[in-house]
Amino acid sequence: MSPLPTFDDVLEAARRIESLIKRTPVMTSRLINQAVGAELFFKCEHLQSAGAFKFRGTSYVMTRLTPEQRRAGVITHSSGNHAQALALAAQRVAVAATIVMPEGSNPMKRTATIGYGARVLTCPNTQADRESACQQEMELAGLHLVHPYDDERIIAGAGTATLELLEEVPDLDAVVTPVGGGGLLSGSILAARGETRVYGAEPTGADDAHRGIAQGRRVTDQHPETVSDGLRTCLGVLNFAIIHPGAAGIGLATDEETLSAMRLVHARTKQLIEPSSAVPLACLLNGSIPARGRIGVVISGGNVDLESL
Repeated sequence: MSPLPTFDDVLEAARRIESLIKRTPVMTSRLINQAVGAELFFKCEHLQSAGAFKFRGTSYVMTRLTPEQRRAGVITHSSGNHAQALALAAQRVAVAATIVMPEGSNPMKRTATIGYGARVLTCPNTQADRESACQQEMELAGLHLVHPYDDERIIAGAGTATLELLEEVPDLDAVVTPVGGGGLLSGSILAARGETRVYGAEPTGADDAHRGIAQGRRVTDQHPETVSDGLRTCLGVLNFAIIHPGAAGIGLATDEETLSAMRLVHARTKQLIEPSSAVPLACLLNGSIPARGRIGVVISGGNVDLESL
C-alpha cells in the first residue's frame, strides 16, 4: 500500500492546481435549511470543469507526471465522472488518455469522455473486468494508471474542495460528502484535520462503506443497485485506511429519498445535480446523518443524463 496522504499533501495539491481549476461557489437556501432543520452550505462542485470534483484530482495528477509517464500516456477505469475529468485534464496538457468504461456507463458521460479526446474501451460491468482491461492495456502499451480513487494524488486533489469550503465557511460543525470509492470523503477528512466532523453518505443499494465501518474491515462483496451511478464502486484500500478511523459516520439513503432530495435542490436553488450528489442531503433529511448546526455539503457533480431524468 502506498503511503497515506496527509493534510500537507492537500495543501500542495491546492497550490499546484489553483490556476487549473475553478474555485466553485458556496450556495445556501433558506427553504432547504427549514426542511432539514440546520444551516447548510453547499460547495457547488457540479459547476467545476468537467462537471464534477474529479477534475481537481486529475489536474493534480497531471502536474505530478514524470516526462516518461507523459510520453506513455495515462489510463483509468471509470463509469463516468473520473473518466471525463481525466480525459479533459490530459487533453489540456497534451497527454494521451485511455479510458475503460463499463457497458452500463451513463451514455452522456461516455459521449463527453470521447469528446474530450480520450480513447474509450468498453468492458463488462464488474470491478474485476474493469481492472483486468486496464491491466492488459498497461502491459501492452506501458500506460500510467490513474486510479479513480485509490491513489494518494487523487485523494489529495479531491480534498481541496473541502479545503476551500472550510476557508470560506470556517466555523462549520460538520461536512458531508457522498462516498463511492472514497476519494472525496477521504480527502475531506484530511482537509478537516480532525477539527470538523466529516460524514459520508451512500445509497442503501451500495452500502459497502457503511458495512465496512461497522465491521472494521474493508467490504468488497457488493453488487450495487442504485440510481447513483457515481457511487457503485467499493472503497479503495487507501481510502478505507483514512475513512475507517476518520469518518464521523456513514449515512444511508434509498433511491427514492435521493431523487426527492435532487428535486428539492432543483426546486429551491434551480441547480441541476446528479443523483450521487443528492445523497448527502437525502441522509440529512432522513436523519441517518445528524442535522444540527452549520453543515457543509459537497455537491460532487452535475453530469445528469436528461434522457433518463
